Amino acid sequence: MPGHPWLFLDMQNIFPTTDTARRVSPSGLCLTLATLAGLATGQHAQAQQLAPSPQAQSPGNPATAPADKPYVAPATLGEWASTIKFGVQVEGGITVNPRDPRSHRNFGSLTTDSANRPLLNQVLLTVSRDVDPKATSVDIGFKLQAAYGSDSRIYQTLGVFDQLIHDRNQLSVIEATVSARIPQLFANGLDVKAGLFPTPLGLEVMDPKPNAFYSHSYIYNYGLPFKHTGVLTTAHVSDLLDVYLGIDTGTNTFVAYGAGDNNNRPAGIAGFGLNMLGGKLTVLALTHIGPENAKRAVPFANDKLRYFNDVAITYKATDKLTLSTEFNYVREDGYRAEAYGVATYASYTLSDTVTLNGRAEVFRDNNNFFVSNPVGDRDYINYQRGVFSRFYTAAKPTTYSEFTAGVTYKPTWLPPLLSTALIRPEVRYDRALNNSRPYGNGNDRGAVTLATDFILGF
Repeated sequence: MPGHPWLFLDMQNIFPTTDTARRVSPSGLCLTLATLAGLATGQHAQAQQLAPSPQAQSPGNPATAPADKPYVAPATLGEWASTIKFGVQVEGGITVNPRDPRSHRNFGSLTTDSANRPLLNQVLLTVSRDVDPKATSVDIGFKLQAAYGSDSRIYQTLGVFDQLIHDRNQLSVIEATVSARIPQLFANGLDVKAGLFPTPLGLEVMDPKPNAFYSHSYIYNYGLPFKHTGVLTTAHVSDLLDVYLGIDTGTNTFVAYGAGDNNNRPAGIAGFGLNMLGGKLTVLALTHIGPENAKRAVPFANDKLRYFNDVAITYKATDKLTLSTEFNYVREDGYRAEAYGVATYASYTLSDTVTLNGRAEVFRDNNNFFVSNPVGDRDYINYQRGVFSRFYTAAKPTTYSEFTAGVTYKPTWLPPLLSTALIRPEVRYDRALNNSRPYGNGNDRGAVTLATDFILGF
């Protein structure tokens, strides 16, 4: 985002367009789900053992099917439906900023940007049927996931409920996909996912539970996309190598210009994953390339590309210690802007109830384009639509750093129904490494925040 202090952008009246497009009905997704479910129930398994295959989000090695217990595909629609899962998860938290900035914003954060104000971050509703990685015949699954809360103003998808609510707490669709596992292709099978899905790039995710912290890294906030609409394939070429290839509409957009896409060009994902040392060391290197600017705002929207490049390395050093490092580079050709950074994580399990977490990061916004905070609840999505939007930004290009230390605590004294609860207190220190003052309403080089969240799942 082009950056100036207390920036006010009126994107609607710049290069207006008369293009129109039909809105796409979501009923087609429901029809596809029903059709594929029927196909899945007609599949019957052959008894054979499969090699390990990757897990979602990052490469891994789940256990292979025992030879005496081969995978058997559902024989009827009722049997297939019996494996459907339902889930509800709630996250709320607060970030305390002792400086109490008059903007009431923690600069450099998106979902945790509100200073000294409790938030209902997410009420996450999930209906899913996972494909079985041990499948010996085609297995069909799906995932429908929606969120209500303050995070949704950041996680909106253009054309999918993004105009429904204008308050701080909004409704967003996190995922709506049909997936298939095709074991006959490649050594360890092929996974295909179609629909609206979270990006596979990066270490941190929109579902708060897998993350180590309540707050997010600069890389997650500003160096990566959040969601895509399209098709993503993962070929498990061998025990060592996975190959990713996909096509989509871009970042946080649905389909058809004017209905959910902000330009007329497709984007794509490509990369690979490596599974080494019996799954103890994994590497996920992915790139997403495509135009991301709104056609109604700039004349080069269809021609200039944005490149998101990310390498995530995870090493399980011991049963208790896990180390991760992420390298990131993003470039926007339309505005001739680039940013790059590195973040490293460490998690040490003290007991079944306590895990210690640390994160250190440096992120350079070389042209003062990417790092910013929306002023209003609609400004983040409005910018992507190409209409009036306002952002808090630094006054000049800045090298940001942050150091975060926290604890993940699993209470054992709660009733069994609440046994999945997590409490994650953290302390964070942000600082500009060059002569820039982006924090405290443009007055400070650094900022200290204290935060905690509470996650409860059913």
